Amino acid sequence: MARLEGKVALLTGAASGMGAAGARRFAEEGARVAVTDIRLDAAQAVVDEIRAAGGEANAYQHDVTSKQAWDTTVAAVAADFGKLNILVNNAGLPGHPETWDEAKIDDFEKLISLNVYAQFYGIQAVLPQFDAAGGGTIVNMSSIAGIIVWPDLHPAYGASKGANRILSKNAAVDLAKRNIRVNSVHPGIIHTPQSDYLVSNPDVMARLLPAIPMGRVGRPEEVANLVLFLAGDESSYITGQEFNIDGGYTTI
Repeated sequence: MARLEGKVALLTGAASGMGAAGARRFAEEGARVAVTDIRLDAAQAVVDEIRAAGGEANAYQHDVTSKQAWDTTVAAVAADFGKLNILVNNAGLPGHPETWDEAKIDDFEKLISLNVYAQFYGIQAVLPQFDAAGGGTIVNMSSIAGIIVWPDLHPAYGASKGANRILSKNAAVDLAKRNIRVNSVHPGIIHTPQSDYLVSNPDVMARLLPAIPMGRVGRPEEVANLVLFLAGDESSYITGQEFNIDGGYTTI
């Protein structure tokens, strides 16, 4: 039997990168997938790929910074698929590198809203559906910047990713009695459209690659496999944990 057979999963920011890889992987393992993103056309393209491969998925335009949009999207997913079992809070932004002198409060607030408030709204929004289903699993996407200091990024980025980590732990403890598990995933350098400006820069890679024991950047599919494990029943006794996926970068 497929690893997510009979489950319905909602993945945010799933029109590209790690979110799209997760949506495809979940569908391969039997989940019915809600692909949500602010870019509906791009989300629909991922859905078309999933359907062409024999999977089941729908696309939803979704502004994750809006609580009302969360409530509307979750209601639509539940109406279309009959239930909801899994939430992957993947949507987020790295922000443009800015010094402490240059950083603008508007940009700071935008990053906190997209990277933190959105996950809080998402957890709240799915609780009625999870309770109706007898439980559920939540995977919050963070970053190794939520574990260690990553220099030369917008000051709000590390702050937001550290918040993801603690938000996940608090939710895991508070929701455990409702049979809801919550874990966070902390990628290092993964080659996605958002990180291409780093990965395609030889000078940056010459500095970063020697610090990664495995000597390479990660692939979105590798992150998707970790998220798949945490979302499914194979990880049924794991909650409140953080999982670094960084080629060993944070080990040394």
